[in-house]
Amino acid sequence: MPAPDLQARQARAAVAALFLTNGAVFFNVVPRYPQIKAELDVGNAVFGGAVAGMPIGALLAGLLAGAAVRRFRSSRVAAFGIVLMTVVTVAVPFVPNWVAFWVLFVLGALDAVVDVAQNAHGLRVQRIYRRSIVNSLHGVWSVGAVLGGLMGSAAAGLHLPLAVHLTISGALFSAVALTAYRFLLPGSDDTERAAAAPEGGRSLPGTSTRERWRALAGPAMRTVILLGVVAACGALVEDAGASWGALFLSGDLGADAATAGLAVVVFQTAMTAGRLTGDRAVDRFGQRTVARAGGLLAAAGMGAALAVPTVPAALAGFALAGLGVATLVPAAMHTADELPGLPHGTGLTVVSWLLRGGFLVSPLLVGAVADLAGLRVGLLSVVLAGVITIALSRTLANRTA
Repeated sequence: MPAPDLQARQARAAVAALFLTNGAVFFNVVPRYPQIKAELDVGNAVFGGAVAGMPIGALLAGLLAGAAVRRFRSSRVAAFGIVLMTVVTVAVPFVPNWVAFWVLFVLGALDAVVDVAQNAHGLRVQRIYRRSIVNSLHGVWSVGAVLGGLMGSAAAGLHLPLAVHLTISGALFSAVALTAYRFLLPGSDDTERAAAAPEGGRSLPGTSTRERWRALAGPAMRTVILLGVVAACGALVEDAGASWGALFLSGDLGADAATAGLAVVVFQTAMTAGRLTGDRAVDRFGQRTVARAGGLLAAAGMGAALAVPTVPAALAGFALAGLGVATLVPAAMHTADELPGLPHGTGLTVVSWLLRGGFLVSPLLVGAVADLAGLRVGLLSVVLAGVITIALSRTLANRTA
């Protein structure tokens, strides 16, 4: 297999920079939440309502991402969308309490569209490489999230005014995004598909409204929905590690605060490591095999941790769960983006939308079960997600090229 040329290598570095920047923009704001809440002078309910604006905006705007990518190209939507995100974050310190909801609503909407666009462009670069690279891109996003969180924490520790902090971070990340845009792939997002197709093109639905509606109701869309369920299983496991790990260790297992906080640390560390190394596993064994093994790892690891409820077992269980689902979302996105018979960007948009729905539903589901039967029972949702992943992994494309 010939080595990628200079343009492809530059495009890979550029789209990686967009993933990193996208992760860093929002997580610069998160460590400043206590200060924002204090300055708005609102209660927990009002502040929680404002924070809820982001996932609501993402869900409502997410289905428009495919149309935006088709109209303006993934490179433009990803790069300039990040610039718009930084502008919105700069507005956070200057809004009254009731406007904060709409600021985070717009931020969530932009993030949903940028997410689809950067993944679409990353998958375009992957077609040139003819091997998996998208898992490493998601790993870079995780690195960006950690970087943004460290920047926000440092700014808070230095008592840097919020407006100054977000203006500096906004200018920095806008510059990175605009510089990366210069090195992204030019032309249509279907260029590499047309070059790889045996007859010079991809099987696309006709241009009439009836044919487009028929395509959206056909087998390809049903497959996309199953892929969205796979991605939502990944979201459920991610939310379990982030939202419930520390509570399980401190409440059910009696761990101290420092030890309980290690749950999310081991989970995110294992997931990031799995994403940064997952491309090699996918290229060697195929996406289906890796997904099945990952689902088994998550289900068995968390199942054992819940069956033998000790602190070491719980930490090991969360680490195995993070490692198990590391490549799941990128695999679902890749398969959806390659399905014939759908307008470009549609499959990726639907999977991304269902993924975000998973992040919204997961805490409600686990919380409701935990109230009825305890958090230990609620975390059986991770085991269930692993089993569903094993069952639905057959929908994944086994090879990336």
